Amino acid sequence: MIRIRAFAVIAALLTFAATALAAEPVRIGVTIAQTGPAASLGIPQRNTIALFPDTIAGEKVEWIVLDDGSDATKAVANMRKLIDESKVDVIVGSSITPASLAMIDVAAEQKIPMITLAASAKLIEPVEGSRKWVFKAPQSDSLMADAIADYMAKAGVKSVAFIGFNDAYGDGWLTEATRALGAKEIKLVDTERYARTDTSVTGQVLKAMAAKPDAILIAASGTPAALPQKTLKERGYTGTIYQTHGVANADFLRVGGKDVEGTILPAGPVLVAAQLPESNPIKKVALDYVQRYEAKYGAGSMATFGAHAQDAELMLAAAIPVALKTAQPGTPEFRVALRNALEGIHDVVLTHGISNMSPTDHSGLDTRARVMVTIKDGSWVLLP
Repeated sequence: MIRIRAFAVIAALLTFAATALAAEPVRIGVTIAQTGPAASLGIPQRNTIALFPDTIAGEKVEWIVLDDGSDATKAVANMRKLIDESKVDVIVGSSITPASLAMIDVAAEQKIPMITLAASAKLIEPVEGSRKWVFKAPQSDSLMADAIADYMAKAGVKSVAFIGFNDAYGDGWLTEATRALGAKEIKLVDTERYARTDTSVTGQVLKAMAAKPDAILIAASGTPAALPQKTLKERGYTGTIYQTHGVANADFLRVGGKDVEGTILPAGPVLVAAQLPESNPIKKVALDYVQRYEAKYGAGSMATFGAHAQDAELMLAAAIPVALKTAQPGTPEFRVALRNALEGIHDVVLTHGISNMSPTDHSGLDTRARVMVTIKDGSWVLLP
C-alpha cells in the first residue's frame, strides 16, 4: 500500500513538473537603438512592442527590451545578457546594420534565432554558416535599390551622385546601387561618404554637385539623412534627390522641413497604407497597425521602423506554434525548432509585405513589399 501511494505521489509530481514546463513563457529578447544617432528608428520600435499582447497565438510570451544606444559593442553585450541572464528563446534586433552585423556570430555561437530590424542584404546573404540563424523583417537594400533604379530609368535619369553613410549601411547601399544602376545603364559619377554623427557635409555636397549629376541618391537613415539634403538645397542644387527607405518616418519630415519636399524614395506599403488599393492584401494588416499605433501615440506618429517590429511579432506568431509541437520554451531544442519554423514561414501577411521564407531566403519578401513615394506638403504620397 505504501509503495502504491509512493508511486501515486511520484506520478503527481511528474504531472506537476510537466505542467510547469508547459507553462514556461516564450522569452523574446530585444536590443534596439532607443538612444544615439539611430534613435528615430529604435523609439518607434520600442513604442510598437509596448502595444503587443502578452500572448502570441495563445502562448504566453515575455518581451525583454534593452537599449543599445545605436552602438554595435553595446548591442552584442545586450544580446549576451539577454541569452545568459534572461534565458531568451529568440533575439530581435538591432535597429541598424552595423550593430546587427556584429550580433550574427553570437547568434550562431549560441544557436539562437535572430530577427534583425536592419536593412542590409549582407545580414542574411548568403544563407550559410552563421547566417543560417538570422532572419530579417525589413526589405533588403537590394530590393529597394532595384526599385530606385527602375524609377530613375523611367524618369530619364542618366547620371547619379551617391552620398551615403561611411558604415555598413552605406557600404551595402553603395554595392546594391552600383549594381542596380549599372543594369539600367545609369552612370554613377561621384561617391561621397559621411558619418552618422557628422554636423557638416559641405565638402561632400560640393563634390557631388561638381559632377553635375541628373539626380543624387542619399543612402542614410533616420534624421541624419536630412543633413546632406538640407545642404544640397542651401547650395542651390535643383536636381531630383532620392533617399532610401531608411528615412520613412515623421522625424525625417520634421528635421528636413521644406528642404525634403519632392524627395523620391522606395518604402514599405505601410507608409501609405490608406492610399493602397482595396485589392492589396497588405492593406488590412498595415492599416490595423497604423490605427493602433496612432491611437496611442498620436496622428501621424507611425514610422515604418516600428512596423518592422510589428512584422517580427507577426513572423513569430506564425513560427512559435509550429516550434511548440516539438519542443518547450527555455530549451536548446526549442531554439532550433523556432529557427526551423521561421525558415518555413509561408504566405504570412505583414505590414510591409508577404513573407515566404526558405532555406535559401531569410528575407522572404518580394516586390509586393515596396512602393515608390514622394513628399508633398510635408506628407507621404504614393506614386503611380
